Amino acid sequence: MRPLQPLNTTNAGARDQQTFLSPSDYDADAISIRSDQDTDSEDDERQMRARNSRELRAHDRLVLMEEEELGQLVTETRRKKERERRGSGLPLPIPNPLTLFSRRLSDASRSRSASPSFHSAESVDGNDGGERRSRRKARRKAKKDRLLTEAQHGEDGELMYEMEEGGVKSGSDTGESSDRDDSDEVDRKNLLHMGAVKAKRRRNCCRWGLLYALIIVGFGILVLVAWKLSIEKKATAQTAAKLVSNGTALFAPTTIIISLDGFRADFVDRGLTPRLNAFVKEGVSPRYMLPSFPSVTFPNHYTLVTGLYPEAHGVVGNSFWDPELKEEFYYTDPKRSLDPKWWKGEPFWVTAQKQGLKTAIHMWPGSEAHILNTNPTYMDKYNGKEKLSKKVDRVLEFLDMPDDERPQVIAAYIPNVDAVGHTFGPNSTEIQLTIGKVDKMLDRIFKGLEERRLTNIVNVIVVSDHGMATTDITRVVQLEDLVDVSKIEHTDGWPLVGLRPKNPNDLQEIHAQLVERTKANPNLDVYLRDMDMPERWHFSRNDRIAPLWIVPKTGWALVKMEEMNLKEAQAKGTVYAPRGLHGYDNEHPLMRALFVARGPAFPHQPNSEVEVFQNINVYNMLCDSVGITPAPNNGTLRLPLKPIGLHSDHEFDSPAESSTQTPVLSSSTSAKPVMVNPVTASAPLVAPTATVTRTVEKTIEVDKPTAQPSSDPSGGDEGDDGKSPLDKVGDSVKGFWDWFSGKVSHWWDKVSNGSDGESEEPPENPNE
Repeated sequence: MRPLQPLNTTNAGARDQQTFLSPSDYDADAISIRSDQDTDSEDDERQMRARNSRELRAHDRLVLMEEEELGQLVTETRRKKERERRGSGLPLPIPNPLTLFSRRLSDASRSRSASPSFHSAESVDGNDGGERRSRRKARRKAKKDRLLTEAQHGEDGELMYEMEEGGVKSGSDTGESSDRDDSDEVDRKNLLHMGAVKAKRRRNCCRWGLLYALIIVGFGILVLVAWKLSIEKKATAQTAAKLVSNGTALFAPTTIIISLDGFRADFVDRGLTPRLNAFVKEGVSPRYMLPSFPSVTFPNHYTLVTGLYPEAHGVVGNSFWDPELKEEFYYTDPKRSLDPKWWKGEPFWVTAQKQGLKTAIHMWPGSEAHILNTNPTYMDKYNGKEKLSKKVDRVLEFLDMPDDERPQVIAAYIPNVDAVGHTFGPNSTEIQLTIGKVDKMLDRIFKGLEERRLTNIVNVIVVSDHGMATTDITRVVQLEDLVDVSKIEHTDGWPLVGLRPKNPNDLQEIHAQLVERTKANPNLDVYLRDMDMPERWHFSRNDRIAPLWIVPKTGWALVKMEEMNLKEAQAKGTVYAPRGLHGYDNEHPLMRALFVARGPAFPHQPNSEVEVFQNINVYNMLCDSVGITPAPNNGTLRLPLKPIGLHSDHEFDSPAESSTQTPVLSSSTSAKPVMVNPVTASAPLVAPTATVTRTVEKTIEVDKPTAQPSSDPSGGDEGDDGKSPLDKVGDSVKGFWDWFSGKVSHWWDKVSNGSDGESEEPPENPNE
């Protein structure tokens, strides 16, 4: 290779012929550096002579070494100045930990771009800087000599290796530093290192976050457990405080409710119910309780246990069509009536089960329907032929259960009076006997409570669902005479009739036809559900209620031709069956129901009278009597009730039934033809528009039992005050005779029927 000629620095025209690597113009910074050094002239001369590739690479390596040392010197100088500044107490900015690494890189880059003369000036400060510079110069000189010597004899392998690797390795002869800070490889490694550090930091944050979350969740669980234990402890303490001993066992608040289906309120005035009359004098009751409309069994029994009007709980009749389900409900068909889809609302046994109480339900309508996916603790399926004595035994069996198995709410359904009333009528000899047997059943239950010393511990509520009216062939109307049945798709209810036209557009036409054809018969009323249905009935806000209704007056009925040809039946003198019916206006005297209660949840003076109320209020009383919170309902009354005084003798009305079914009120001054409904607090409830006549009826004296089974201090004998000794002696003789004749009758019935004075009762009549 031809050696390069010396360059003429003064000739500008020859500058283009000079090589780029000329020592004189290679680097201005390098010239300034060499100007401060004493032995650079020898190096320049040697470099001028040796311009082969080896020499060029050696020269580049020396330049890199100098750059590296200068960068390190600048960095150290800046660190020293910052330490001095920190020692002087000057405020320093607080660094962001996340940017420390980036600041180091930027400091290094700025140091490389700074002027060498400036760095030289800074490096002069201090004795340590001068000594380090002398050592570096000597080390650099030795390294240059070695590299140039090796370059004259061949390729500099070590230099090539170091250059290709991107920097001088630690421990090499070229310096004491590690990988160069300004190399791309170092930057890449540092960036990778920072990525790994950040990833590790994120993992650590996740671990700590998960740990803290677990600690918080665990703490929350501990708090909840402690709170629940405290609540349970409090509830247990409250329950324990309410427990009452009868001498052999501890009893929590317990209530028995007994429903006497079809037991009209005035049946207690017939002299057939000494036990029930005594119960009235021991407890608290209204003169009567209003059923809900329509006054039939299934809607009212479900209203009793939910506190909802039939339009709200959905069981709007004993039979009805659901236009959404496209199915018909029929109460005597268990496959249809026991499907929970029909039953809305929350019955009291579900409320009690939800709140931890045990319940026992004996044949109550709807109890077998698995409502809200909840069954009573103990449930007896309906059996219309079960004897009354078995019912008594079943109720007392529930009370005799161990403390941890005993139910706190017991409900029993008694269908006997209703069944006999349908078959023979409400004024028949048969129903009189049945009323007496039901009263004896109640007497056995009360005696069982007395024997167990539970008279003042267990609450007892006796109710009925509706009354009963007498029917006759002369008060029956042929449905086909009123409407073209070919246009009717479904007929609901009975004895009132709901009509669903096949074509909804025919509704107004059928309604007009009915109004015209019933003008001559004032005993039939026609209503459109969405137009003129009486608001007090609460019988319009449900699609299960037919859009058009024919509502007969009490005692009247409608029949289809397929059931009876009315003209032929009347001509033959056929007896219309059933002989007793209900389902009429719920405020009619013959539809009045019964309510009597006694027990610790009813802390009232014996024989107390309360205002007349509707049966939607019974559910709240049931819940309050055992200390549970009722579900939302239509009732408004809560325990304790507010008495308005005491019942006077023969307070209950005894409405007579005639062929015109004119309601007859008692001559007692307490009878009021106009009443204010305490439930809805709406306009006064007016007695039926038919002519009301007052008659003085012969009152049947109600005999008092000689010995009260109740341990109530009053004993139910408040009526004896003021009697003469002769009257008292007469009462004693009469009471003894009643007791003796009752015993004889009891044993005679037992011998003749093979049961406890009971004959086989007919099942509940499907023609309700």
